[in-house]
Amino acid sequence: MTTDTTTADSRQDQYDPLVHPELFSGVRSRRLFAFFIDVVGIFILTSIAAIVVFFLGIFTFGLAWLLYAAIGPVVALLYVAFTLGGPAAATPGMRAMGLEMRLWYGAKPYPLLAAVHALMFWFSVSLLTPLIVLVSLFSDRKRLLHDLVLGTVVINTDANRDRF
Repeated sequence: MTTDTTTADSRQDQYDPLVHPELFSGVRSRRLFAFFIDVVGIFILTSIAAIVVFFLGIFTFGLAWLLYAAIGPVVALLYVAFTLGGPAAATPGMRAMGLEMRLWYGAKPYPLLAAVHALMFWFSVSLLTPLIVLVSLFSDRKRLLHDLVLGTVVINTDANRDRF
């Protein structure tokens, strides 16, 4: 049985910060601003969904109002799953800041991975407080804890486009 080590090595080095430092330049701070942009987007979508549920509740004699408890998490997960897991591999906030997410070997994330990424972020923040951001200070690729666990990297879109 033979293994092709050249393929594994080239995939490993694709996002090597020593070889391509431009991929990770300013990622940490732009990622923070992208987060705030996405929070505003999720808030707007959640507000619209709340209005829809209100009117549905009128027509269903209050039964639809039970959905209020699930609106926030459902909207946030769908937002992340279909934007981060979509063809652009970035949420609207990430696109505004010139960032995109890739798997460690270069593939774009898929919707299920994007949803799991968001869940792991919220669980880690709620359990470990915002101290998880400190992990990025010691990571050569400026990755957060949930990025390390899932094998994802956030990179500069323009620098990645210029490489190919």
